Amino acid sequence: MHPRYHRHRHRNIFLFIASFIAVIAFTQSPIFSQFSQLVDNLPFVFAFIAGALFASTFTAIAGGLIIVHLATTLNPILLILITGLGTVTCDALMFLLFKDNVSSKVSRIYQEIEHHSHLKKIIHTKYFAWTLPVLGALVLASPLPDELGISLLGLSQTTMPRFLLVSLISHLFGISSVVIGSRIL
Repeated sequence: MHPRYHRHRHRNIFLFIASFIAVIAFTQSPIFSQFSQLVDNLPFVFAFIAGALFASTFTAIAGGLIIVHLATTLNPILLILITGLGTVTCDALMFLLFKDNVSSKVSRIYQEIEHHSHLKKIIHTKYFAWTLPVLGALVLASPLPDELGISLLGLSQTTMPRFLLVSLISHLFGISSVVIGSRIL
């Protein structure tokens, strides 16, 4: 593995752990009760914000915490729809930013692989053509980082309208799981 990629991986793990610790510290602080009241006073605004936060690896924990909090007071279907719009909005911005950037990085990595003609043949088969969008949609619906799913969809040359539809459906499923799980527990 290239040393530069190794450094990024460790930095990302550190940032994820730091965000987790920051959320735990925030929930233990006296400011948290004031924040909870603000969320309760503006539930629709914070549902949208929670969706946007839920879409990124480093802020997903904070978004999930707000979703769980809102699940106790807000209509679940309304919460899921508004939060889904927040995630799709954030994903669309990431898609626009990542789409061309990811393709250029992958093409550089691809050029370093020996026997890339074999890889090229595999990637261009009709069976592989549907794999990237399906994997991207599954990643968006899962707890895995949205950035990975967005990258897969960007590599597959997915159009913006199709991306928005896949993102919305995937996130509605994922957020529904969080809302239902929080109501059961």
